[in-house]
Amino acid sequence: MAEISADLVYEVLKAVQRDISQVKGEITEMKLDIQGLRLSQNGIRQEIIGVHNELAGIHATLMRHDHQLDRIERRLEINDIPALT
Repeated sequence: MAEISADLVYEVLKAVQRDISQVKGEITEMKLDIQGLRLSQNGIRQEIIGVHNELAGIHATLMRHDHQLDRIERRLEINDIPALT
């Protein structure tokens, strides 16, 4: 059986150490990418919340205008549906 020398083991360990170092660097890079994605996702979430709030405000305004229009129609007696109140 071939004898394993210390130099051969040393070379293999150096190669393993280089590979581990490379993997650590790639993991660090992936962590940074994920952090960037999280920040982007949070930004998008805030944009969606802003749009939702703006739509809610528009809806409230439309409802207020609808009620005002109903009152005007009742006062002018031009509505097709009799007043329920």
